[in-house]
Amino acid sequence: MPLILLVVVFYFLLIRPQRKRQQEQVQMQSNLTPGTRVMTTTGLFATVSAVEDDDLILEIAPGVQTRWIKASIGRVVTPVEETVENEDGEDGTPGVRDSVTDETVNNAPERRGDEGSTNTKS
Repeated sequence: MPLILLVVVFYFLLIRPQRKRQQEQVQMQSNLTPGTRVMTTTGLFATVSAVEDDDLILEIAPGVQTRWIKASIGRVVTPVEETVENEDGEDGTPGVRDSVTDETVNNAPERRGDEGSTNTKS
């Protein structure tokens, strides 16, 4: 009985969530369309230019296009608008709000500033 319970717990804690993440990743990769901003698994940011079967043409800079397979797309980058409040507006009135557009990466892992550093401190 305890062995069966252990297998059930193992399934619900490890196998099922992994399958769900894998299905979400495949669905995201199949829903890619031209114009979508993406980040590859290697960290390259690009815009999808064309979709051909299992391949994608990514534009990494204006006029620079590369061919990638869909499985190499790690995340879709979504633009985010936030408002920033200025201390003084152009006409001197406080509280003028400006719209700032930025991009965020969905489900990005957190990084600390000292990770990957090869500098040694004396």
